[in-house]
Amino acid sequence: MGGETHLSVQELAASLGALPPEFVRSEQDQPGATTYRGAAVPDAPVIDISEPGFGARMAAAAREWGLFQVVNHGVPSAAVAELQRVGRAFFALPTEEKERYAMDPASGKIEGYGTKLQRDLEGKKTWNDFFFHVVAPPEKVDHAVWPRSLAGYREANEEYCRHMQRLTRELFEHLSLGLGLHGGAMAEAFGGDGLVFLQKINFYPPCPQPELTLGVAPHTDMSTLTVLVPNEVQGLQVFKDGQWYEAKYVPDALIVHIGDQIEIFSNGAYKAVLHRTTVNKEKTRMSWPMFVEPPGELVVGPHPKLVTEESPAKYKAKKYKDYQHCKINKLPM
Repeated sequence: MGGETHLSVQELAASLGALPPEFVRSEQDQPGATTYRGAAVPDAPVIDISEPGFGARMAAAAREWGLFQVVNHGVPSAAVAELQRVGRAFFALPTEEKERYAMDPASGKIEGYGTKLQRDLEGKKTWNDFFFHVVAPPEKVDHAVWPRSLAGYREANEEYCRHMQRLTRELFEHLSLGLGLHGGAMAEAFGGDGLVFLQKINFYPPCPQPELTLGVAPHTDMSTLTVLVPNEVQGLQVFKDGQWYEAKYVPDALIVHIGDQIEIFSNGAYKAVLHRTTVNKEKTRMSWPMFVEPPGELVVGPHPKLVTEESPAKYKAKKYKDYQHCKINKLPM
């Protein structure tokens, strides 16, 4: 990269009539050609946490889909609205102001503002900009990368994170019970109070030819799980039974993705969801995923009670930071 400057996708979108070729996906990856449009489109489960039996439904969704939406989740709509307000305010800042918080992986600064303008293995780029930083635990937070000029930014993120910590404990408990383990099994295996909460904001500006490109390419999350707030612009797609399905927008719902670490812990009983994001011709899509990760030094592997003669270990136990390194650099696991 050596000192090159890159337009953000936000700046690029403002000046384009047609999609530059480096954003055009190969045909098997184009959402216009590969999104399922049949008569009976299955919906990812929407689970009401206030209803009896929700834990069993959650576990079934984690096995079958690797993704579900939760409603009546106890996170106040005001806290979600404020998180979204300050996120929109960040992306409304002038470019030079946003650049003050730019990430610089070469120097080890991996938090901050960035754009997905690096090419993937096929030489393709994705249509999004982002901003991310750790919000917990306190000893891992670097407030230098949080925008100081935005009123309420820190308070909104800290308040929302407290709700995410409570919700994550609840999700872990019911997903543990769904595996026949005690309710605290997952929280213990993933680091307890040392769990790392990483807040990201994805920004997908209007795109001249959305049917040809993606905001995020197909992937599973490295995390234990991810809890995502979308805006009202449709975009999340889930791969199931050989098809790409749209995960419909449900007002006030939070979307829970099962990540790689829960798949590993469950020895494959729960599935990390393969997902991607589409973009829109007229509207800006935004999302606020919270990645819940083990501390880097923690070793994660299949839970001993889930490894038997009939069901031997399908995954190697390894430190989370080593897992991250292998996945990011596409090395064998």
